Amino acid sequence: MDQVPAMRMTMTAKAKLKLLARDLTKTFPRSPRETLGGYVIAARAVDKCRAVLAGTGGEYESGCPVDLMFLDFAGIRYRQFKAFVATGATDAEIAEWIRKTARPRPRIEIIRWNNALRDKRLSELPDGVQEYLEDYIPKFLPRHRPVYVFFDVYDLEEGRI
Repeated sequence: MDQVPAMRMTMTAKAKLKLLARDLTKTFPRSPRETLGGYVIAARAVDKCRAVLAGTGGEYESGCPVDLMFLDFAGIRYRQFKAFVATGATDAEIAEWIRKTARPRPRIEIIRWNNALRDKRLSELPDGVQEYLEDYIPKFLPRHRPVYVFFDVYDLEEGRI
């Protein structure tokens, strides 16, 4: 009996990306508090980037000022980040890439940066972000829900807290 060699199916980067991308017209990206590669904001930035690349970003923007907080601190250019995400890399692959690509820093420096962002009050944000949130919060957040720290804005709006 003849044996047929197993056909090896390879998936294109675009197909991988579509499988991994969240449809942000129907669900939310991960909380900015969630870490990826050791950094807060990174998992959310990946979710938005994948969705935008896959055409399911809805009103979300990839490479926005919040994403750039992570990318700037890590020393990664947005164009470089977007190109790697576009390969269809998994979260584990992206986390490893972040660890290899980010500006080398002592672990405690990253921990301090993460904690500073988790605890950042609105009044401590740059003026442009404060001005933007001044209109955004009453428009998109549930009424009578206090915003104690910056990340609360997203977690309240998206129903995590």
